[in-house]
Amino acid sequence: MARQMDRVIATKGKKQTELDMQQKPSDDELLAVLLGPTGNVRAPLMRVGKTLVAGFDPDVYSGALEAGKATKKR
Repeated sequence: MARQMDRVIATKGKKQTELDMQQKPSDDELLAVLLGPTGNVRAPLMRVGKTLVAGFDPDVYSGALEAGKATKKR
């Protein structure tokens, strides 16, 4: 699913990592941001348009949802 997105945003605590999928990150880079310490995908996982958000941070979620609303209005 991540390879079909334009960008991937992952949060680990207060740290946020954004990958531009047009730059074609390696599988290792992608897995490093998407997987948590137990080896499972960071939860929650949310798809908004062409953005994939992994992990939870209220500011990141608000921004992704607002961007998704703006895209639908165009």
